[in-house]
Amino acid sequence: MGNLLTILVILFISLFVLVTLLEKFGKKTEEQDLSKYSRWVYPLMAVMLGAMLIKHFFMS
Repeated sequence: MGNLLTILVILFISLFVLVTLLEKFGKKTEEQDLSKYSRWVYPLMAVMLGAMLIKHFFMS
């Protein structure tokens, strides 16, 4: 139980540090970049769903 708590504490501290640094030094995204990325969301979700279905029905 002690190992689990140690791992969780380290993960939360590193997450806090990374979020703080990314907010301070991260590059701001523009509307054009966001629209370019959002165009790929639904096709990638469909591919992922198909891969999960194949894994579920043929690998188990």
